[in-house]
Amino acid sequence: MIKVRAASLNFIDPGAMRGPWPLRLMFGLRKPEKTGLGNDMAGQVEAVGKNVTQFKPGDEVFGVGRPTLAEYACARERGLVIKPANVTFEQAGAVAWAGFTALQGLRQGKIQPGQKVLINGATGGVGTFAVQIAKSLGADVTAVCRYGKSGSCPINRRGSRH
Repeated sequence: MIKVRAASLNFIDPGAMRGPWPLRLMFGLRKPEKTGLGNDMAGQVEAVGKNVTQFKPGDEVFGVGRPTLAEYACARERGLVIKPANVTFEQAGAVAWAGFTALQGLRQGKIQPGQKVLINGATGGVGTFAVQIAKSLGADVTAVCRYGKSGSCPINRRGSRH
C-alpha cells in the first residue's frame, strides 16, 4: 500500500470512462467496471504484504498501481522502483507507463553510443521519453511526428526542443 504523493494521468484514463468502443469493451460497456482512475504514481510505502522483499514502510517509490488518483493506492512489488533522492515526487509520478515503455523499447533495440535512432511519434508521451533516453545513451536521434497533430513538430534532429 502506497501513500500517494503525486500521480499523473495517461491517455487511457479518460478513455476508460467515456472513450471509444475498444476501450469501453475493456473497462465496461455501459459504465466503467473500475472507477478508480490513474496508474502512474510516486509516494511512500505504508504497508507491505508478507511476500514483499524489496520494500519496507517508509521507502520512497514510484511506478504503477491502482487507483493512483486517491490518497492511497495498491501496487505489485514488480510495478515499483525506489525513487532517486534527487528526483521530486512530482517528477517521478509522471514517468511510469510512458517512461518505462520507452525504456523497454530502447533496451530491446540494444541502443549503443553513436548509433542512429529514429523515434516516430516523438511528441507523444512515450516518444518524448524515448528521445531523451536515446540521447542519454549517446544515440544520434532523428525525431519525427505528424504535422497535423500539434501544428508543428517542436523537436529538431538532435533531439532537443526549440
